[in-house]
Amino acid sequence: MRHYKKGRKLGTDASHTAAIKKNLMVNLFLNDRIKTTLERAKEIRGDVDRIVTWAKRGDVHSRRLAIAKLGDKALVAEIFAKVEQGLFKDRPGGYTRIFKVGKRRGDDATIVLMELVQEPVQFKNKAAADESSEKGGLKVEKKASKAKKATDAATEEAVLAETDEAEQSAQTEETSVVEADEAKEAAVEEAADAEQASDNEKEPVKDEAVSEETPAEEAIDAEEAPEAEQAPAEETADVAEPAEEADTDEGTSAEETPAEDVSQEAPEAEEAPTEDEPNK
Repeated sequence: MRHYKKGRKLGTDASHTAAIKKNLMVNLFLNDRIKTTLERAKEIRGDVDRIVTWAKRGDVHSRRLAIAKLGDKALVAEIFAKVEQGLFKDRPGGYTRIFKVGKRRGDDATIVLMELVQEPVQFKNKAAADESSEKGGLKVEKKASKAKKATDAATEEAVLAETDEAEQSAQTEETSVVEADEAKEAAVEEAADAEQASDNEKEPVKDEAVSEETPAEEAIDAEEAPEAEQAPAEETADVAEPAEEADTDEGTSAEETPAEDVSQEAPEAEEAPTEDEPNK
């Protein structure tokens, strides 16, 4: 069984058959007509119509398919340019025609003339013409709209990717700036802490220096202290001499006066409470 092997053999193997079909199509598009056998003409009719349909689409994918089918970029560019200018515009299908010429001598094969149909379409009814043109135009528009949507989606994705990269770069720059500021602040704080620690270490040294100096000062004060103590003693001696003289001059009179005063005042102090008792 010949599974997935459609088409005619044309009396050759697969690779030879593909080469024959490609050469026939290239000559048909170059010369607009060819003379061949009926079997070969019928075999390439579908591929020719398919290439014209791709030319009507006009997108990049269709162009690549046509190049793969014909193998000639210049010829494909020429076909697409002719279709864009209006060739096959109103024709919904059937882009080729076949005329039987006769029999070939020897094998009695049917010889035909195959050509591209380039005349404008002549419909019997205007309604049919409008419908065909609308159908063909709608198909082409739908396919073109799909291609445009695909290209727009690709461009949008590219733009979104660029914007995301820009935002990420901006965020990284902001984070780097913030980290640098934080590092600077931390360095300043560390320097301030170090200065405070150095000041705290220097303060006890000053106290020690003062404590070391105090014994010398105490020794000096101790040396000066006896002189200060001797001076008041001499002054007291000087003051005491006049007091003794005064006592010797007055004699016993100074000693007797206080006793008399006390004896005179004592009765008055004792009588004062007795006078107040009757009043109570």
